[in-house]
Amino acid sequence: MTGVVVGKGAIAVGAVVAVALVGGCKAQAVDSDGKAQPVKISPTKTKSDGSGPDEPSGPSKGTAEGPSEGPSEETQTPEPAPKTLLAPGQRGDEVRELQARLRQIAWFFDNPSGTYGSSTTSAVKGFQGKRGLPRTGTTDTVTWQKLVGMTRKPTKYELYSGGGIPASKPDKRCMTGRVLCISKESRTLTWMIDGKAVSTMDVRFGSQYTPTRDGTFTVYWKSRHHVSTLYDTAMPYAMFFSGGQAVHYSSDFAATGYNGASHGCVNVRDEKKIASLFSQVKNGDKVVVYK
Repeated sequence: MTGVVVGKGAIAVGAVVAVALVGGCKAQAVDSDGKAQPVKISPTKTKSDGSGPDEPSGPSKGTAEGPSEGPSEETQTPEPAPKTLLAPGQRGDEVRELQARLRQIAWFFDNPSGTYGSSTTSAVKGFQGKRGLPRTGTTDTVTWQKLVGMTRKPTKYELYSGGGIPASKPDKRCMTGRVLCISKESRTLTWMIDGKAVSTMDVRFGSQYTPTRDGTFTVYWKSRHHVSTLYDTAMPYAMFFSGGQAVHYSSDFAATGYNGASHGCVNVRDEKKIASLFSQVKNGDKVVVYK
């Protein structure tokens, strides 16, 4: 059996390896006598501009002469306080959109009015409290961003679910003579004489199963206290223009708004306005129903 002889050369090599591990340098070769050549230690790493050793990373801690100048990286700029966008007492289209968005997620149950009243304030407080925001009742930037993130842009009919949509541009057929100008797009009836609007009122139409007919017609019969023989319902201030279809007052429309529909007639919900209209319209006056 052959023994293993550990010589001076091997010991020297081991020492060099140990120095290499501790110093982080590269060991050099051993000479024929087993003596290690001098080990060179690499110089301390310097900055790229040669000005000296790298400083420890991280924010400056200052010196014995005083703290370093300039803001510390650890200092965070505080977030600005939420800015108020809408508040109780305000009016306008922005308030109407706020109400319509709150209505989409069942925090507001009235029809949008464009007035920031008590019901709107209560709805905003409820929305804020549910999401851990201060219950101020005013609509600030944080509240608005939360609401927008949970809703979609309201349609025109959502903004005016209770009516009051500005009347559409009159159809060209409405610009001459005496005309009941009825727009399905804006859900309005405008009484026009020689191209000038005399009065405008909200209207609703038939459902998809009993649609109100589009076209140009004439009033052929007026009936102040009419009752439908087909549906056994009252049709006050009826002005018939196409078969059994007429413009008339609807108590159901007055009570439920656009949640319902007619059987093809043009319903008016403002009784005072249609009473005035009924007294002015004559048989033979034109009726234009357009989209």
